[in-house]
Amino acid sequence: MKLTKIATIGTLAISIAGLSACNNMMPAKSADMKAPTHSQKSMAKMNVVQVAQSNPDFSVLVEAVQAAGLAGMLSDPNAHYTVFAPTNAAFMEALQETGMTKAQLFANKPLLTKVLGYHVISSDMAIYAKDVKPGNVMTASKDTLMVTKEGKLMDENGRTASILKTDIAANNGVVHVIDKVLLPK
Repeated sequence: MKLTKIATIGTLAISIAGLSACNNMMPAKSADMKAPTHSQKSMAKMNVVQVAQSNPDFSVLVEAVQAAGLAGMLSDPNAHYTVFAPTNAAFMEALQETGMTKAQLFANKPLLTKVLGYHVISSDMAIYAKDVKPGNVMTASKDTLMVTKEGKLMDENGRTASILKTDIAANNGVVHVIDKVLLPK
C-alpha cells in the first residue's frame, strides 16, 4: 500500500513530464479564473519547466522533475504539453497522506516518474481552459484522469483537485495550477 501511494506521488511529479493524447482535458473557465496577466504572457517565452522554476510555489515540483530526470524532455520546444502543476502545499499534503518523506519519494524514480506523468498531457495542441470539457483524459503516464462536470480533476482513486489558476502559457504548452497531487492507482 505504501509503495502504491509512493508510485502515485511519483506519477504526480511526472505530470510535468507529459501526458499523452487528449482532446478535452481542462475544466471550463470559472468566474474566478482571470485572463492571463502581463507577467503570464511574458512566460510564454519560457518552456513549462522554466515557468515552474520561475514560481517559488513550485519548488518541490521542480525538484521532483529534476530527480526524475524529466527536465530535458519537458523542455522540448517542439512539444505541446498541458501540465497540471501541484503547489508545494499540495506535495506536502500528499507526502503526509502517503506517509512518505520527500527523500523516499525522490529516491523511487519509477514511482516519481509515474506520478509526475499523471499530471501531464502531451497532444497536438496545449489544452487551455476554454477548450476543456468533462470526461476522461489519458495522461503521459498512460493512466486516466477525469474532468468532472464541476471543473475539477479526479484521479483514479476518487480524489479531486481544484484548479487554482489556468492558462499560464509557455512556448511548449500551458500550465494549470492545482491544489492536490493526483495519484494514479
